[in-house]
Parts: sequence; structure tokens; C-alpha cells
Amino acid sequence: MTDNSQPYHPSPSAGRQDDRHADTTDFGFRDVPLREKKSLVRGVFDSVASRYDIMNDVMSLGIHRAWKRIFVNELGPHPDLSLLDLAGGTGDISFGWLRGGGGPAILSDINISMLTVGRNRALERGLVSGLNFIAVDAEAIPLADNSVDRVSIAFGLRNCTDKLQVLREARRILRPGGRFLCLEFSRVQVAAFAPVYDAWSFHVLPRMGAAIAGDRESYQYLAESIRMFPDQETLADMMREAGLERVSYRNLSGGIAAIHSGWRI
Repeated sequence: MTDNSQPYHPSPSAGRQDDRHADTTDFGFRDVPLREKKSLVRGVFDSVASRYDIMNDVMSLGIHRAWKRIFVNELGPHPDLSLLDLAGGTGDISFGWLRGGGGPAILSDINISMLTVGRNRALERGLVSGLNFIAVDAEAIPLADNSVDRVSIAFGLRNCTDKLQVLREARRILRPGGRFLCLEFSRVQVAAFAPVYDAWSFHVLPRMGAAIAGDRESYQYLAESIRMFPDQETLADMMREAGLERVSYRNLSGGIAAIHSGWRI
């Protein structure tokens, strides 16, 4: 495990995996063989699936719930629009979409444990009508070109191996006039807050993971994965490279998280 006695500040392009010939990629602060990352990430989320919502509350001090409400509002739920929710996990975005009056939604995740939690939560909330569940690798989405109106991914893109390929796939399946939105932890924009955020991420959060979930290493990875994720401008450039247009982003809580938006014109 990396020594985190000093804050880690990667270059703006850190976390970008768009070289299809590269042999390794990041898994937190570790370099791992490309072929191994998905299984390593799967292990993390198998471990935290039953406590995922508690984990998000711990990581964000509960603010993620407000971020998600803003994100769903940005999606613009409407009965005539369809949604593919990538890395949908326990279902918060899909549920918000349906409650907001959105049309048919697909709750997808590569991790079966997470998808099972999402399905059970949907049943408990009576939100099964208009909602389908599918195991999906976001780098190879099994949907036809031009087939959905909205694609969302919330707190999931940083765990994908080839992020540029995910963005290309999102654009491919969007109908003309469709919109892609990503909610993700990002780069803090308030310099004075950065040391506090580093201390929380690398010292407090893993200890709370050990105390609450008995799993320090998974929480350590999640903190590291945030730092390895492309910053706001780099992700916006990647979206443009993938063919999305009118790309923009909105910082939340001083850049702790950001919503990125792009359209298929």
C-alpha cells in the first residue's frame, strides 16, 4: 500500500487510460496489468455492496444525497425520454429519474452484487415498473446505436479501466439530441481546503472504513481512485475527443464533486 504520509497530487492527466496499447493502468495509486483491474474493482464492490450507501454517507458526510438530487434535475426527467444509468449501483439515480417523471430506465452495473442491492431496493420502494436491470460493462454496452435519450454515470467512471471508451460508447448509443451526464468526485478548487480534504481522505476515511465495514483497504482504494481521476478540464477534453459536443461542467461543493455534461448533436 502506498505511503500516504504526504498528500498526493497527480498531474492533470492522471487517471486517463486512452492508450489502447498500454500494458498497465491505475488501481488507486498502484499500477496493475490492464487485464486485472476489472477483477480488482469487482472485489472492492463485492466487499462494500451491502454497505454502499453508508460508505457514500461517510465519504461525503451525507452531501452526496444533495449532489444526486442536483444531478437528477440536470438529467431532466420526462415521460418521453429514456435513461441508461451506467454503474447504477444501488439505484439512486434511476429511482430519482422515475420519481421525477422520467420514462423507461435501465439500471446497469458490471458488478452483480451491486445490481442485486439495487434490484432489492427497487422492490422495497415499489419502483419496478418502467425499470429494467442489466449487467453491463460500460466499455462495451450491449445496446444499439441511437437507442436512448440520456446516459448517466454517477461515481462510477473513475472505476472504469478505459474511460475514453466508456465515453465513446455513451455517445454511440445516444440518439441525436441526447445527453450524457457524469457525476464524479473531482479536483478541489479551494486551495485552503485541500489539506483538510487530504487528511480526511487518507487518514480518517480508511479508519472509518475499518470501523464501520471492517474493510480498510477498499476505502483506501476509493480515496486513491478519486485522486487518480482526471480533473475537470481533462475530463471535459476527453468527452470532446469521444465526439460529445457542447461539453460543460459544474463544480459542486468547491470542486469536491463535479457534474460534466455533453450532447450528441
